[in-house]
Amino acid sequence: MARPNLHSQIVHSSVLRYGLAAASVAIALGLALLAQRHGFRNVEVPLFLFAIAVTVWYAGIGPAILAVVLSSLAFDYFFTEPLYSFYVRSSELPYYAVFILFASLVTWFAVVRRRVEAKLFEARDKLEAEVAERTQQASLLNLTHDTIFVRDMSDIILYWNRGAEELYGWRAEEAIGKHSHQLFQTEFPIPIEEVRAELLHTGRWEGELGKSKADASRVVVASRWSLRQDEKGRPVAILETNNDITERKHREQEIQSLNQELAKRSMELELINKELEAFAYSVSHDLRAPLRHMAGYTELLQKKASSTLDQKSNHYIVMMLESAKRMGNLIDDLLAFSRIGRAETQKTLVSLAHLVREALTEVRQDTEGRSIAWKIGALPDFYGDRSMLRLVLVNLISNAIKFTRTRPQAEIEIGSSEGNGNELVVFVKDNGVGFDMKYVNKLFGVFQRLHQADEFEGTGIGLATVQRIIHRHGGKVWAESAVDSGATFYFSAPRSQGQLWRA
Repeated sequence: MARPNLHSQIVHSSVLRYGLAAASVAIALGLALLAQRHGFRNVEVPLFLFAIAVTVWYAGIGPAILAVVLSSLAFDYFFTEPLYSFYVRSSELPYYAVFILFASLVTWFAVVRRRVEAKLFEARDKLEAEVAERTQQASLLNLTHDTIFVRDMSDIILYWNRGAEELYGWRAEEAIGKHSHQLFQTEFPIPIEEVRAELLHTGRWEGELGKSKADASRVVVASRWSLRQDEKGRPVAILETNNDITERKHREQEIQSLNQELAKRSMELELINKELEAFAYSVSHDLRAPLRHMAGYTELLQKKASSTLDQKSNHYIVMMLESAKRMGNLIDDLLAFSRIGRAETQKTLVSLAHLVREALTEVRQDTEGRSIAWKIGALPDFYGDRSMLRLVLVNLISNAIKFTRTRPQAEIEIGSSEGNGNELVVFVKDNGVGFDMKYVNKLFGVFQRLHQADEFEGTGIGLATVQRIIHRHGGKVWAESAVDSGATFYFSAPRSQGQLWRA
């Protein structure tokens, strides 16, 4: 059904167009004859030309050609001698040819003008459509609070959205037409020539810029530029979006300043620690000689004068010797503690099971005459300093043996568990006297004791030594306990060589 309708529409349109040509020429002929009858001469040519122009304007080139032919025939038949015949004398041929040529020129000019006008209409429609599209885009861009503006290749602002007005403070009518970098007093991280070169090469550029606002305050923005090109690939405009990162930059600067201050304080603490270690070593070493003299002369006094002294005086001498011995142990432990801080760690694959057996052998004399139930679980291998880790286990096991002395049946368990990631956790658990957890922070301090010296011997350096060794292995130490309910000491350390060691 569609094809017959289309065909009939085409036929109907053609009849109308060619009918217009015939009607236009007929009307021109009638007017020319009427004017001639009333004494008006030489009006036929303009009337025929007008008919041709009307035809070509409204009906197109085909009907215009028909109008030229009909006008030529009518002009020859009614207005060229001999009248009422199509015979053309040779003397009339130039006039006839001029008429046909002039009619053809009118037709050509009309066709050209028609085409030009059609192109103008088409261009106008495209422009209106583009304006409508750009208007819609502009309205959409105004809905966002992001800062967006467009400038030409000379950096003159062409478009300014609401987000730009909110950030910078200038209204659109105040910003449009201004040079953007002069308006903002832009600070670039690199020369502007390098920025433009990258933009022209890649079509994009991103970076942080410093800019001024309408109130003269400064902001730092994350800026993104996009190059717009025409259909021939020529750059015509730059679309720029800005995000305010001023607060973020301030926070970054504060963090950087804090990190610098922290690094400075860490260096100061490291120097202080080294000084304290050197001081402790020096003092401990210097105390050895006078302490040996005190102990030696006291022993001589005891041998020579014990028989002549009363019981109380002999007790005083014994107390002096025990104090000297205790002082010697303190110095030895302090020296050992100081050496751990200076010694370099020797990383090797360590068997915890072997270390536990060696530690038990070393503390065997403290277990003589004791009833102790040992429970030793599976202990895997990991990388560490063998001698240091052995000292850790000796101290923790000695601690468990000492504080279970009041138990008729001591129970000591040594085991391990999985920590976070590549971490290994080792524990030593006992059923001894325990301690109050509110004092747990004092537990690993140098010379810190939670029990009286007459109850349980010790120098208060063992657990501090454990903590220092484990910290040097990149791990941590902690304890859990309750009064009269035993205690469990834990330490964690990396099991693989890839973990970070503290030098």
